[in-house]
Amino acid sequence: MKAILFDFDYTLGDTTNGIVLSAQYALEQMGEEERTYEEIKKTIGLSLSETYKKLTGNMDEERAGRFFDLFKEKADEVMVDSATLYPGVKEMLVSLREQGCRIGIVTTKFAYRVQNIMKKFDAEDLFDVIIGVGDVTKVKPDPEGLLLAMERLGVKKEDVLYVGDSFVDAKAAEAAGMKFAGVLTGTTTREAFEQYPQESISETVVDFYRILLKE
Repeated sequence: MKAILFDFDYTLGDTTNGIVLSAQYALEQMGEEERTYEEIKKTIGLSLSETYKKLTGNMDEERAGRFFDLFKEKADEVMVDSATLYPGVKEMLVSLREQGCRIGIVTTKFAYRVQNIMKKFDAEDLFDVIIGVGDVTKVKPDPEGLLLAMERLGVKKEDVLYVGDSFVDAKAAEAAGMKFAGVLTGTTTREAFEQYPQESISETVVDFYRILLKE
């Protein structure tokens, strides 16, 4: 592979606490019914609009937009501080760069937020491109973000692999005509990933990298 693109949440790292706090804040401000930690956790990987609809059952786009704004307001306060990288991730990224591989992130987070998280771990210079929700008109599972990352990297789709933890990531890669590898650190099961085209399904992203090295 000339380039490897990664999802962020539950693939490279974990911001569950920040996401839950931000979602609970937005729901409270809107007078919506409170949702539990586990209920919100299951929505991670969806767009914020879809998250709102999933949590409330309300399909109103104006309300979903309000949820988006309130979520972002709270996330600006808590997301970076709550973020963690999974063990071995930074070392994996350094190794990929040393081998001449281009690296990117395509996420439903804002790009600046991911950049700040990576800066916290002194890893912001390890990426050639970061595509976030503010860079596209349609979020995953639409392939727009993946195609934009590929364009900015100057590579062909057959030379790119996308790694993610969700069926949403698998759908996006399939729509982009891009190879995909699933990791099981999110809420999507191995059986669910097997319904989509994929190169591998690994317990963690570091396990994926070990498979890649053997190939």
